[in-house]
Amino acid sequence: MQKDVKIRKQERKQGMKKYLNISLVYAVAALAAGVFYREFTKLNGYTGVCELGKVHPHLFILGMLVFLVVALFAAHNDLKKFKTFRAFLCIYNIGVPLSAVMLAVRGVCRVLDLPLSSGATAAISGIAGIGHILAGAGIILLILALRKTAKN
Repeated sequence: MQKDVKIRKQERKQGMKKYLNISLVYAVAALAAGVFYREFTKLNGYTGVCELGKVHPHLFILGMLVFLVVALFAAHNDLKKFKTFRAFLCIYNIGVPLSAVMLAVRGVCRVLDLPLSSGATAAISGIAGIGHILAGAGIILLILALRKTAKN
């Protein structure tokens, strides 16, 4: 019995460390996006508002902050035992980076004043939309998983 409790505690610790590492990756990506935005716009003499400025907060809030909260929950619950949580990890970690990359693509095109065909514009918007839908679905799955932890 005592050994089983120790094993579960160790597994929760490992899970917490994993989510903190994911949070760190998003934080580094957010910082890099912020520096890129600042330097790229300055280098190109761009002074307007563009999508590049949204990549930094997207990655900080949707990436780093969400996984810091997940790590806190993982400290007291074995989240990975829930199918909805495992689905959240996969879907969310596809959706957020996809959204961020497409925001960056759109922003770079705007800063460089690249002429885009209507098809290219629609493709960028569509892929960014898919990323946002995946991130939204991931948030719903996370909430459902956290609700299950409250029942247990």
